[in-house]
Amino acid sequence: MAIATLVGAIVLAVKVVRTRKLLGELGMRGKVAFYGALAYTVLPVDLIPDPIYLDDMGVLAGSLIYLTRLVQRRRAAVAATARQMPLPPSNQRGAGRV
Repeated sequence: MAIATLVGAIVLAVKVVRTRKLLGELGMRGKVAFYGALAYTVLPVDLIPDPIYLDDMGVLAGSLIYLTRLVQRRRAAVAATARQMPLPPSNQRGAGRV
């Protein structure tokens, strides 16, 4: 059981680390969630003793869910902004002339 939870914690940690490339876009909240989850996982202070990695997995999963929601909100905001931008004028000669 302990090995399975360790593997689960490692898988979640890898997924959280892969989201690091998006931190510049996510602002301070994303950075706090990312580095906080990473620090909690690495530091020896735990809510539950370390042979059982359930607390580490919970923190990593929670931060991954939170970071995923931040990314989705960011992408939705960028898409909404792109839809509101006017189209550039046509570069064709004689366009619009009668």
